[in-house]
Amino acid sequence: MISVVVLTYNEVANLRRCLASVAWCDDVVVVDSGSVDGTQALAQSLNARVMHRPFDNFAAQRNFALDEGALRHEWVLHIDADEECSAELRAEIESIVATGGSAQPAWRVPSRLMLLGQWLRRSGMYPGYQVRFGRRDKLRFVMVGHGQRETLPAEELGTCEGHLVHHNFSKGISEWLTKHARYARDEARGEAEVRQRGRWADVWRARDAVERRRSLKALSTRMPARPLLRFIYVYVVRRGFLDGRAGLRYALLMSVYQWAIDLNGLEIAQAQPEARRLQTPDQAKS
Repeated sequence: MISVVVLTYNEVANLRRCLASVAWCDDVVVVDSGSVDGTQALAQSLNARVMHRPFDNFAAQRNFALDEGALRHEWVLHIDADEECSAELRAEIESIVATGGSAQPAWRVPSRLMLLGQWLRRSGMYPGYQVRFGRRDKLRFVMVGHGQRETLPAEELGTCEGHLVHHNFSKGISEWLTKHARYARDEARGEAEVRQRGRWADVWRARDAVERRRSLKALSTRMPARPLLRFIYVYVVRRGFLDGRAGLRYALLMSVYQWAIDLNGLEIAQAQPEARRLQTPDQAKS
């Protein structure tokens, strides 16, 4: 009924749990980007098909699976190795498929972020929707910042109530910090591209909460003291303090992440005038 696409890179620590959560699927494709820890062998031992593609970005990996994966079913669930599909989500997407699908070719899926075994119900931005389920021939992705976004308009998207469980810290805080140091550079590049497009009018015209959040994010790229503001948003506005110590820890981590994004953004901004100064007259005209 449903094919599953899993993205991996050195995911032995997570893959068994992930694949166990989708063991009810008869077509699971792992797109691996060069693991050296036995991920590929583990995936094959758990009855997943393994494809190989050097990593450039998440959107390209997902699109590669859709285009080249010879997926057996019309409907596809996209999941990362540090995520697991809940029983509620399984029941919901099986119902969508069993009833002949719907007018929506793709569906947003909420995610529950975990830290040290605790669900960050408030500070983790739940439900934090991403489009992860859709028709194989309709759903495609593009890169935005360090992540991916669907290419379909909002009116063609449904919203699931069942959730993914995201074990974002499963490899430890040090690995999370290392990974987000890379993400910060990608986010800074993405913000440089959208900064001039952020307008309050887009917030008022937003057709749903997802579009409104994206418009507010574009506006936020112009704000000062963003690490402090992000801490306040996560811990106070989102009531992360109700998540206890885990909420405080996560708010501090997100403040550090924002600081890294801003430093990368400053570096990019300083490099642009220097690049223009070094251009030849012909390059400057082009």
